[in-house]
Amino acid sequence: MAAIKKRSLVDQVYERLRADIVSLRLPLGSKVNVNELQDILGVSCTPIREAINRLQQEGLVTYENNVGARVLTLTPKDVEEIQQLATTLHCAAARLAMERGDHAAMAAQLRRRLGEFQSAQGAQAQVQAVHHLIEVFYLHCGNRRLDRSMLSIQGQQLLLRQLYAQAGMDAQANLADFEHMCRGVEQGDAEEVCAAIVGNSDRLERAVSHWLESQADA
Repeated sequence: MAAIKKRSLVDQVYERLRADIVSLRLPLGSKVNVNELQDILGVSCTPIREAINRLQQEGLVTYENNVGARVLTLTPKDVEEIQQLATTLHCAAARLAMERGDHAAMAAQLRRRLGEFQSAQGAQAQVQAVHHLIEVFYLHCGNRRLDRSMLSIQGQQLLLRQLYAQAGMDAQANLADFEHMCRGVEQGDAEEVCAAIVGNSDRLERAVSHWLESQADA
C-alpha cells in the first residue's frame, strides 16, 4: 500500500483497510498493527485508530486486550449466521421492490448487472458485479432503514463473496440464479426472485464453509 494524501484521513484509511480486508490482501486473522500502518500510509495514529474502530463496528476487525486488533476469523457457523441475515434482508428488499418499484426499470438494471458478471475478468470484478446486482433491489425497495441494516454487514458479505470466488465459484450456477432473479422481476414473481436469492446464498455458504474446513485441516 502506498502512502495516501492527507484528505479526509479517517475515511481514506477506513476505505483502504476495508478494501484490503474484503479482497483478502489482509488475510483472515492477520494483525492490524497501528505502528506499521503509520509507516505504510504516512499518517498519524489517530485516523488509523478511528478507522479501525469503524471496521470493528462493521464486524471486519476484532479487538482483544493485550492482543490488539485483528482481521476477523470465520467458522462455518459464522458463515451460516451472516448468510441467514443477509438472505433475510435481500428477500425483504426484493419483495418491497416488487411491490413498490418499476418492474421494467429493475429488470433492465438487473440485465445490465448480469452482463457485467458475465464479462467480469477476475474474482474482484465478479464480486463487485454480484454486489451491484443485489443492490438493485435495495435501490427500489423504498426503505432506508432496511438499506442501512444491509450496510452494517455489507463488508462481511463482500468478504464471503471473495472467499467464494477463491474457493471456486460456480459461475454457471450463479448465472442461472441471476437469470432466475431477472425473469422473476420481469414476470412479477417475487417468490421466484427470493428462491433464486436463497439458492445462491446456500451455494455460497456450502462452498465457503467447505473451504474453511479444508484450511483448518491443512
